[in-house]
Amino acid sequence: MPAYRPIDSGIPLKASASDLVNFRWRRDGISADFAFPDERLLRVTFDRPCIVRLLDEMPLSTEEDGPVSGLVADHFAYELSGASFERMQSEMWKEVWKLQLGSMHHFRFVTGGGCMDVISPAQPTFLIVARSAEPN
Repeated sequence: MPAYRPIDSGIPLKASASDLVNFRWRRDGISADFAFPDERLLRVTFDRPCIVRLLDEMPLSTEEDGPVSGLVADHFAYELSGASFERMQSEMWKEVWKLQLGSMHHFRFVTGGGCMDVISPAQPTFLIVARSAEPN
């Protein structure tokens, strides 16, 4: 059974009022910007290698066959255990990454219309930025 553990991003962001507006691969990680209703962005950054998937809410809502625990209404950021995205990664990949990078963590960021899953040895960092800070 997938278990969700809410993460406090330090910013009161309602998942239903947010959306992913930018995603950037970096040399050793990623950055993703999520829109606030008040014209600011919440930048989520991982500074280590990642596996990422971006998907609409519909396939996500039908992905798990059984119950889940720990979901909080309108919450944005979670760490997960036992979810299918992490389980479906190859055993060889898991072993190699564990030896090279240490333990892996599965994170999910939920918006009004979709989500971003990240598997990484890093913890996410959160930063509020102005929309003018959006890359072109």
